[in-house]
Amino acid sequence: MTVRFQYRVRKAVIPAAGFGTRMFPATLAVKKEFLPIIDRTGRAKPIILAIVEEALSAGIEEVGIVVQKGDRTFFEDFFKTGPSPELFQKLSKQNQDYSKYLEDLGQRVTILTQDVQEGFGHAVFCAREWTNNEPFLLLLGDHIYASQTEISCARQLLDIYSQVQQSVIGLRVTPSDVIHHYGCAAGVWQEQDAVLSVTQVYEKPDIEYARQHLSVEGLAEDLFLSMFGMYVLDPKIFDCLAEHINANFRERGEFQLTSCLDKLREFEGMAGYVVRGRCFDTGLPDVYRQTLIDFPISRGAIG
Repeated sequence: MTVRFQYRVRKAVIPAAGFGTRMFPATLAVKKEFLPIIDRTGRAKPIILAIVEEALSAGIEEVGIVVQKGDRTFFEDFFKTGPSPELFQKLSKQNQDYSKYLEDLGQRVTILTQDVQEGFGHAVFCAREWTNNEPFLLLLGDHIYASQTEISCARQLLDIYSQVQQSVIGLRVTPSDVIHHYGCAAGVWQEQDAVLSVTQVYEKPDIEYARQHLSVEGLAEDLFLSMFGMYVLDPKIFDCLAEHINANFRERGEFQLTSCLDKLREFEGMAGYVVRGRCFDTGLPDVYRQTLIDFPISRGAIG
């Protein structure tokens, strides 16, 4: 099947410009995106590499990572500078081959800068020029993903985007007792328990609001749909973000993405997709610890 250009996604954006305050004091020593995980092949790697690999394994051609101005060196050293000759000689043949793989991977990575930390939505906005008015895959900088099928989580989302030909947000079923931690969506099923025509996107609702406004037919009582941490977005999202930034419209002191997603939905419609997989948070000590246990034994496609 030939996908028309406007529905072909070539680029992925990964915001990685936070301070890592919830992982303090570890983040005094290392950026949170470089904290280690063990993948399903038994290889130790930084979190950010696992996220980049998730994107590239789905057919993405270029990845833009949005970082703080003062952090460019950390990311460029990893993605653009190989090991010293002395270190390379000490590596096993397997790791020497992997080092060459990293060198090739790094050629597909662009480091972008958020000069002032103004929130998640602002970090996404900093990729506007680089995305060049193309649709793009958006991945969180502190989540890693494991599919429950042979198709990676990111590839699942890209396939749905090609099918529905509008922006798609990844979703997961979430119980009410933790719903206040996440952005959420409501809507009407296009494909039962899989593809949703989104009617509302809302950031971190309390349980009363969720019960009144975010219930979805077919889900058990007090189960809701929350963000999976993966999106395929039309470039018009940047117009919504620009409107908020130019008007200095802040939520909790920062420029957020979720309210702009809801505005994009109003303009041109939006689909939600219940991803057949798991996302693993690495941004809090307790969930990071659990991710270190669970991620290596997860099954399905390897990003």
